Amino acid sequence: MSVRVVPAQDAEAVLAALFAAGAQGVHEDDTAFVTHFPPEADVDSIVTAVRRADPGASVTVGRTPETDWSEAWKNLLSVRTVGDLWIAPPWLATDLDPSRTIVVDPGMAFGTGDHSTTRSVVRLMQRLTIRDARVADLGAGSAVLAIAAAKLGARTVTAVELDPDAIANANENVERNGVESIVHVIEGDALLLLPLVAPVDVILANIVSSVHLELLPALADALSADGRAVLSGILSEERGMMHDRLSATGWTIVDEDVEDIWWSATISRR
Repeated sequence: MSVRVVPAQDAEAVLAALFAAGAQGVHEDDTAFVTHFPPEADVDSIVTAVRRADPGASVTVGRTPETDWSEAWKNLLSVRTVGDLWIAPPWLATDLDPSRTIVVDPGMAFGTGDHSTTRSVVRLMQRLTIRDARVADLGAGSAVLAIAAAKLGARTVTAVELDPDAIANANENVERNGVESIVHVIEGDALLLLPLVAPVDVILANIVSSVHLELLPALADALSADGRAVLSGILSEERGMMHDRLSATGWTIVDEDVEDIWWSATISRR
């Protein structure tokens, strides 16, 4: 059953009531909150709880159509053109040039061309010298960035991923793209593994800002003399903080990319 609520005065109380009633997640649709409950749920008590929390709230209840999500989710993905490369799921890649196409079935791992941070890294990569470079991809997820580096001519790419659920998917994507002789997926902590694959010419890291800050000393030690690191997964509002920290620790921002709410940067050692 779907439940749609337009709060009147107290949106926070409405959210709390929905979660207390058993909602597993709530989607914000303009001024409304939308969530779902199993068909056996006591919808009347849910409506009563919401209206008790916010007496003027408008509540609409309906039956959610039967959907085969094992197939329907595929409609949410598309072919993305990023510079000279395409990023596409397998079912949309048939007619694309394999040499310029990164074919990624995301599975349980993060990393499709549908996320702004992924596209930003791929754009920034294409403004670097990747051909013949030694590359490390930290937090590789689906291995989309590692595969992109291989397609751009990298000599070798080490894709490091901590989440064991992502490893099989990453390896499948590497094989699907025919770059298994270049891209090597390793499960483990980037802080521990990066020194073992150093020196590298390019480091790719699409992860949260707090982890970037923790990794900066390791990045500095692992990069070759003229090496570059591409950092993404950083909110635009965090740019000032990142700029100050990078400057204070001996880094220079040499290139930037912004899409939606996300800021990405290419950095080098001073």
